[in-house]
Amino acid sequence: MDAVSALDVTREALMVTLKVGVPVMMIALIVGLAVSLFQALTQIQEMTLSFIPKMIAIFLSLLLLMPFMLSTLTTFTNDIAQRIVHGS
Repeated sequence: MDAVSALDVTREALMVTLKVGVPVMMIALIVGLAVSLFQALTQIQEMTLSFIPKMIAIFLSLLLLMPFMLSTLTTFTNDIAQRIVHGS
């Protein structure tokens, strides 16, 4: 494997990581922001209030996005396996 192929695999791995991770993290960010805004508007300063809605949102987003995540990771793994078999 030459340097160009290694950089290509690394770039693809980073893109797959972003494709899989960013949607869930954005949902958690939006839910956290909404809860923080709610806390600021109602002046409720409970530190643990934001954890439950975020956990529920992350769990539901993982359930909904799991087929997309699985297909993305499967495609990437198959691509890596084909590169190993062909020696490129």
